[in-house]
Amino acid sequence: MVVNSNFTGVLKKFSGTLWYLVKFGCVTHCVMEYFGDFVFCTGPSMEPTIYTNNVVISDQMSVWMKRIDKGDIVIAKLPHDRNQLICKRVTGLPGDRVWAGYSYQKVPRGHVWLEGDNKKNSTDSREYGPIPQGLLRGKVICRIWPLNDLKIFS
Repeated sequence: MVVNSNFTGVLKKFSGTLWYLVKFGCVTHCVMEYFGDFVFCTGPSMEPTIYTNNVVISDQMSVWMKRIDKGDIVIAKLPHDRNQLICKRVTGLPGDRVWAGYSYQKVPRGHVWLEGDNKKNSTDSREYGPIPQGLLRGKVICRIWPLNDLKIFS
């Protein structure tokens, strides 16, 4: 009888802990899916603003509410490989005329023009053209890694 009682107590504690972890996981998933995301950055295209191995937080609500402005750093899906994400700066909004490296180009309605800060080492809209706004995933709001280089982007 004592063994059964101990087993029941352990089972209750385990199920309580498991239930807490499930709730925590659900809340974390919803926050990361609908409000923001951690993004691990690789590549030199955004140097000196963001370096390889930096981790940033992106805000998805800004994209949904169409609060993307010129100068914002965004996370977007690559136009020709939608499984790959890119981190670039918005340099042109719909209707703007932008320098495409060889001539001026007008950004069409429903699109943005994205360029890396490291213009000499960036594959961006100058190569693949304007990006549909539907491919924007989030606006970068802060860099959280490395810890000694925390930065909030306005």
